[in-house]
Amino acid sequence: MSKQITMEKFEGFEYIEGGVCAPQGFKANGLYCGIKDPHAAADGNESPISQVKNDLCLVTSDTMCTAAAVFTQNKVKGAPVTVSQKNLAATGGKAQAFILNSKNANTCNADGEQKAYRMCELVAQRMNIKAEEVLVAQTGVIGQIFPIEPVERKIDELFAGLAYDKNLEAATAIMTTDTVKKEVAVEFELEGKKCRVGAMGKGSGMIHPNMATTLNVVTTDCAISSQMLKKALSENVKTTYNCLSVDGDQSTNDTCAVMANGLAGNAEITAEGEAFEKFRQALYIVMMNITKMLAKDGEGATKLLECRVSGAKDLDTAITIAKSVICSPLFKCAMFGADANWGRVLCAIGYADAEFDIDKVDVKLASKAGEVHVCENGAGVEFSEETAKKVLLEDEIQIIVSVGDGQGKATAYGCDLTYDYVKINGDYRS
Repeated sequence: MSKQITMEKFEGFEYIEGGVCAPQGFKANGLYCGIKDPHAAADGNESPISQVKNDLCLVTSDTMCTAAAVFTQNKVKGAPVTVSQKNLAATGGKAQAFILNSKNANTCNADGEQKAYRMCELVAQRMNIKAEEVLVAQTGVIGQIFPIEPVERKIDELFAGLAYDKNLEAATAIMTTDTVKKEVAVEFELEGKKCRVGAMGKGSGMIHPNMATTLNVVTTDCAISSQMLKKALSENVKTTYNCLSVDGDQSTNDTCAVMANGLAGNAEITAEGEAFEKFRQALYIVMMNITKMLAKDGEGATKLLECRVSGAKDLDTAITIAKSVICSPLFKCAMFGADANWGRVLCAIGYADAEFDIDKVDVKLASKAGEVHVCENGAGVEFSEETAKKVLLEDEIQIIVSVGDGQGKATAYGCDLTYDYVKINGDYRS
């Protein structure tokens, strides 16, 4: 299975290279500092595997940014989530840097906030800005004391290595059980000015709405007010990350932050209108593609699943139905086995907390190998099992559901459930 997703084309938007470094004025860097084995790293005895796996990264802007973020809704929140929330509140939605690490989530620790804030201080001292103008995110094992010493030892090297083309080093540093890096960027025009939005993300397991991803950094050189940035982010989170589920477990550290430095030179977006809609669409394209990357790289996954619901009475109803299908363990297992057991789709639709007429439900299963119609008006129809098997053996599957003649439509993203998921999570701490 290829972990690369099929990227949908959108008129007026062009995919470009560079991830978080694609927009003007953003630098990044990533390196290995030894968070998981700080004593070995301090002695210079890190293993060959550790040497090639970055665990600390930094993204900075040449100028101050408007910023907005969304975080986990888990009642147990990681220390970096609390610190970043406080920092954004203190600055009124401003940030100029974002420091992140893997290997340790810094969650459920008595000194967690102190150490997360210390990371902000280390960056701020080298940039001559306030610690509150730095965001922080961490991912990894929960409940283990976070060693701040490796970060303190390596912060000068991390800062000195910042460059406008180090997006790969940064994207690699936030990977945990991820098997591939996740980054995307798009370019578009506003009032004759070229604007860009770039992003990197990580997540493979412990992914479930709401805020359904672990760490995400989005950068843009578009000029936009903090209020409108928050609006664009919240609207897009609802139809992207919050429509993603790998395993039904919601992380304690989920973070998605957007920083906008305005260096593209467009007139600042301060209200709804054509410019806002163009920016919102660009942000959607980036976030949607990262969402699909996260789903396809789910722990042990062999297939990306997309449940596309239409005909619902409203958006919320469509989202609820689509997520119900994607979250069904039985359905996910059927997709692993390429079994067109459409009854599991109907079962999952039936227990969705939404109002619709089950007698109007149609279901099709599709992929690049073709399409099979398996259910019409809430009842099964004859189909070729051989054709269905070919369709479901592909690594990107669409479950196309119609529930009536309403205007509501939405897509939820997930993956199949395999033997390897259990293997990975049986010894995650090791």
